[in-house]
Amino acid sequence: MLVTQQKVLRRFWYSTVRLDSLKEGPKPFTLLGEKIVLFLDENGEPTALQDRCCHRTAKLSKGSCKSGHIVCGYHGWEYDRTGSLVAIPQFPEGRLLPNAKVTAYRAQERYGYVWVALDEPLAPIPEIPEDTNPGYRRIFQFYEKWNCGALRLMENSFDNAHFSFVHKGTFGITDQPKPERYEIEENDQGFYAAALVKVTNPPKALRVTGTAEPWTYRDMRNVWYMPFCRRLDLTYPSGLQHIIFNCATPIDDNAIQVTQLLFRNDTEEQCSTQELIDWDAAIIEEDRDVLESTDPDAIVDISRNIENHMPSDRPGMIMRKRLLALLQEHGEHEVSREEAMV
Repeated sequence: MLVTQQKVLRRFWYSTVRLDSLKEGPKPFTLLGEKIVLFLDENGEPTALQDRCCHRTAKLSKGSCKSGHIVCGYHGWEYDRTGSLVAIPQFPEGRLLPNAKVTAYRAQERYGYVWVALDEPLAPIPEIPEDTNPGYRRIFQFYEKWNCGALRLMENSFDNAHFSFVHKGTFGITDQPKPERYEIEENDQGFYAAALVKVTNPPKALRVTGTAEPWTYRDMRNVWYMPFCRRLDLTYPSGLQHIIFNCATPIDDNAIQVTQLLFRNDTEEQCSTQELIDWDAAIIEEDRDVLESTDPDAIVDISRNIENHMPSDRPGMIMRKRLLALLQEHGEHEVSREEAMV
C-alpha cells in the first residue's frame, strides 16, 4: 500500500521520537512523507510543526529552542507552538510582524514517546493499562528504521506460520509450523487473535520465560489497532507476562520507524532489562531480515490478492479488507505498484 497516497492515514496517531530526546533541542521527523519538526513548548509539552521556515524555507529542525519557541537557524525567525511567527530579531521594537505561520500538527506524549496526527484523528492512541500499573515495568526495547511497508510488519506480527522458519534460531520449532490453537475475532478497533504455541526454551531464554525446561508454551493474545499498531500478550506457564506493544510509523512508501515497548510483571532482579532487550532483539533481527526483502507496496484490494493460501493468511486478509473499506469510506482508491505499472 502506497501510504503517502492515502490521505485518510493522516488521521491516525503515530509514535515518532522519545520525549526525553527533545530536551536536547528540536528533532526532525518524516511522517507519511511530511517533513516535521518536534520540540518542547514553554510547559514542556511536545509540539509538531512543518519543518520549513516561512522566510527562505530553511529547515526549522536545524535551529534551536528559546523559552518554548523554535528559532530558525538561518535568520532567527521565531515561532510558537501554534506555528505563529512571534519574533524577527532584525526588526526594530514595535514594528508589526508579517502575517506568517507554519503549519502546526497535533502532538501529545504517551508511553514516553511523542505521538503525532497530521489531521483530525479518527481514533485515540491505544490504551495500555499496564503503563500505570505498579505491578508492571516499562522497557524501551528498540527504536529502528526499517526498509519495509507498515502493512508488511503488521501482517507478520499475526503470522504464526513463519515461526518455524524465520525464528528457527531463537524459539521456533522446525517440525511444528502451526499453533495448537488459533482464534480470531474482529472488533471496532481492528481484531483480536489468540493462539497457543509450543516454543523452544534455550539457555538465554530461561529467565525470560521463568522456566528451565527445554521447551515451553506461549499463550498468545494479539490485538491489532488500525492502521499500524499492535499489542501482543505472551503468558508463560510460569505466570510471567511479556507484553509487547509496537507502532509501525510510516515514514514514506518504502520505510517505517518501528517502536517497541515491553511491559513485564517481574523485577530487574528476576530478569534484567538488558536480558529482555537482547532476547527480543535477536527475534526482531530475524523478522527484519526477511521483511526488508519484501515489496513494501502490499496490495490492499483483496479481490486481486494471490496470497490467501493458508489459515495463517487470514489476519492479513482482515487487515486488507478493513483498510480497503477505510479508503473507500473516505473516497480514496488504493494505488498499488501493479496498477502503477499498467
